[in-house]
Amino acid sequence: MAAQAGVVGLGLIGGSLGLDLQSRGWRVQGLVHRQATAERALARGLVSAVSTDPACLRGCDLVILALPIPLLLNPDPALLEALPRDAVITDVGSVKKPVLEAWNGRHPRFVASHPMAGTAAAGVEAGLAGLFQGRPWIATPDAQTDPDALAVVEAVARDLGCHWLTSGAAQHDQAVALISHLPVLVSAALLRAVGEERDPEIRQLAIALASSGFADTSRVGGGNPDLGVAMASSNREAVLKGLAAYRWSLEQLEEAVLRDNWPQLRQELERTQALRPEFLKAAPEVNP
Repeated sequence: MAAQAGVVGLGLIGGSLGLDLQSRGWRVQGLVHRQATAERALARGLVSAVSTDPACLRGCDLVILALPIPLLLNPDPALLEALPRDAVITDVGSVKKPVLEAWNGRHPRFVASHPMAGTAAAGVEAGLAGLFQGRPWIATPDAQTDPDALAVVEAVARDLGCHWLTSGAAQHDQAVALISHLPVLVSAALLRAVGEERDPEIRQLAIALASSGFADTSRVGGGNPDLGVAMASSNREAVLKGLAAYRWSLEQLEEAVLRDNWPQLRQELERTQALRPEFLKAAPEVNP
């Protein structure tokens, strides 16, 4: 397996990858935008070396693009120029069809992939050793994907303790819309409903009473707005389909309450109680 990896972006995912790859004998070259970030990443030991110059990647056998979605879809020309042609290039973005469309033809050994792991933390302080252990890592190869490059990414994912999966890009994006992107918007709607309560006394009482249940259901809606917009805009059709399904489900619950149909409501809640366990087979929490 390759001896030197480049990690572009050292936030939660990139920093965690840097820590785990080093623990498995890789020399990890980091690339970041700001010198202050570079210094802090080196101080934390996230990488073996770090630079703000894309030319630092030229000796790498594997390059992982841990970049925000907009930067994946419109990559810096200097970054493209610096990527070694014989290196394996992969990304960690939460949408795959637009990423494949953006990268096909730009590099012969690009593999679209997505490790499904995370926490609520962000930035250079967020990197965490062992983050990927037991989590899914999915790739979405197409006809242009180099099989040998795909095998390298699979080997890395398995070495980090991930559960390896492959699927079509469109199927991935619809599934992720349902379990990651849709919850951001649903959670945001919940926060709006409570936060925009017109009676100030009720609003203040709700704040005083809010506890772990509200914290759990509102967490992703209170996250980074840029990330939420990027997910929805780059996965628009899948998100809209998920919102339509959610709206229909909410209407069924509303109808039961409107009609005082408590047996129907109980039946709906018994169904959701039975559904939940199959979606909670692994931890830690997944970041959208």
